[in-house]
Amino acid sequence: SGSSPPSASASASAPGLRLFLDSASSADWAEWLPTGMFVGVTTNPTLLERAGRGCTAAACAELARDALRSPHVEEVMLQAWGESAGRMVLVGEQLAAVDRKRVVVKVPATREGLRAAATLVQVGVRVCLTAVYSPTQMLAAIGVGAE
Repeated sequence: SGSSPPSASASASAPGLRLFLDSASSADWAEWLPTGMFVGVTTNPTLLERAGRGCTAAACAELARDALRSPHVEEVMLQAWGESAGRMVLVGEQLAAVDRKRVVVKVPATREGLRAAATLVQVGVRVCLTAVYSPTQMLAAIGVGAE
């Protein structure tokens, strides 16, 4: 349709640059994933709301299953939510349960998020940090084993 992609998030955990379509919209997926530019999709509570999807573990599981059915999606990043590390761990485990190899749980680069990330990594959940704005936060992400 000639429109610009909603946005892209990059991950450098594998050799080369890996781009993720930053959208919870199936219309965006249909338009942009077939281009081959993206290895998967990533979303967060704000994008879920914009796409008219619920911000619940069940709604995110459905979104992940839908995305992972696409031959154009290698993995999906879903953001955990909660005020405490314990809540983020609980939500993160629910999100990862869809497919522990292909679902990456995003947590914010806050003190509670780092605590949650460390715990999730220890139990075998793939994790990345979001809202990383400084080298110190990047080092903290590496320190807890996030991708």
